Amino acid sequence: MSKIKFTAGRIAAHECEAGKKQCFLWDSDAPGLGLRATIAFPPGTKDKSRGKSYIFQAKLNGQAIRITIGDPKIWSINEAQAEARRLKVIIDSGEDPRQVKAEGLAEKQAVRDTKAAKAALLEAEARRAAVPLADAWDDYLKARKDKWGDVHYQSHLTLASLGGAPRKRAEAGTLTVAGPLASLMSLKLSELTSKKVLEWLELETKTRPTAAALSFRLLRAFAGWTNDSPAHQGIIPADTFNSRKVREAIPKSTTKEGDSLQREQLAIWFAEVRKMANPVISYYLQALLITGARREEMAGLRWEDVDFQWRSMTIRDKVEGTRTIPLTPYLAQLLHSLPRRNEWVFSSPTAADGKIAEPRHAHNQALAAAALPHVTLHGLRRSFGTLCEWVEVPSGISAQIMGHKPSALAEKHYRRRPLDLLRKWHDTIEVWILEQAGITFVPVPAGLRVVSA
Repeated sequence: MSKIKFTAGRIAAHECEAGKKQCFLWDSDAPGLGLRATIAFPPGTKDKSRGKSYIFQAKLNGQAIRITIGDPKIWSINEAQAEARRLKVIIDSGEDPRQVKAEGLAEKQAVRDTKAAKAALLEAEARRAAVPLADAWDDYLKARKDKWGDVHYQSHLTLASLGGAPRKRAEAGTLTVAGPLASLMSLKLSELTSKKVLEWLELETKTRPTAAALSFRLLRAFAGWTNDSPAHQGIIPADTFNSRKVREAIPKSTTKEGDSLQREQLAIWFAEVRKMANPVISYYLQALLITGARREEMAGLRWEDVDFQWRSMTIRDKVEGTRTIPLTPYLAQLLHSLPRRNEWVFSSPTAADGKIAEPRHAHNQALAAAALPHVTLHGLRRSFGTLCEWVEVPSGISAQIMGHKPSALAEKHYRRRPLDLLRKWHDTIEVWILEQAGITFVPVPAGLRVVSA
């Protein structure tokens, strides 16, 4: 195989000899570099097609390999020689240039794929980071609604409400105010930083600390949910609710001093409450004091939940779902005398949902008439817990009646008292309360009635 020095003239003059399909020139400067000239007849034609290309030829593991470098019109002689030398170095190292090229292309493709994947990921993260907090909040409420009670769900709506709606129980033209969380709803989810939460807490605490503390707890629970939601995971900064400044800014929970009835106040309180013109409100308030139930639990009591024969009530419990407590004799007599307008025990013909809605005004009037300090409806629940101590009721008994979570290991795992045991103590509590109130109550075979007061 003779070799010549490649020049532009020789490259241009090289043609395939007649009768041959391809002919070669071999370069004397770059080992393995050749120029191939070809003649072909495209299918369906009689015209010849001529072509030239630089090639590289060498032996690898005893076998000849040939690699096309490129068209002389595109590759200069120097470029072709440099490529041939590069391929020769690969051959001398024992590798196949074709395999090296394939791996290089695969690597480049992998790099391109990686870059494309990273770009797609960044784009997706950008879209996730732009999710409005209000939209994520709505997703949260929809996902959790079936697992919450109506009151808890409504609290989320109210605290995030933008306000401006007509009040249901107020003077005409009076509008609701925005909830504590409303100012945060315009943020993007990624903007819920510790700095933003701190600024929000400091502002809300000035005017409504209790609502601000509750709103913070709901917001923190929402943030925990986002970490388990693929659509929102990792968007809220991890330290948003854990920074020292945020923890210090949370309004401290305090028990209202004096928000309960004392033993010596029972007679006056019962006297005024029992004089109320509306028996539904009167009996409702007495039921709160005698059972220690939460106001929403007692307001949601249905007739189907009351068993007069076996003296029990099933209450919709926000902690356990439901709990069954004794129906004490005096309270049974009160409930039995109520009108049965609809499914609700404490019904209201004017309320939209048919049950008692707002008894606070009537209760406050009774307190004022009795010259008693202000006691909230929740304060009546506190009163029950305190009054139980006068008859030395075991704390686990009163907690189970009130629907408190068990606070000790034994209470949590071993002691769930039967209804008849609860009834023994609950009847004792009611008898003592009625004695302090000056109410003489005597059950008789024909029924239950108040003899004197």
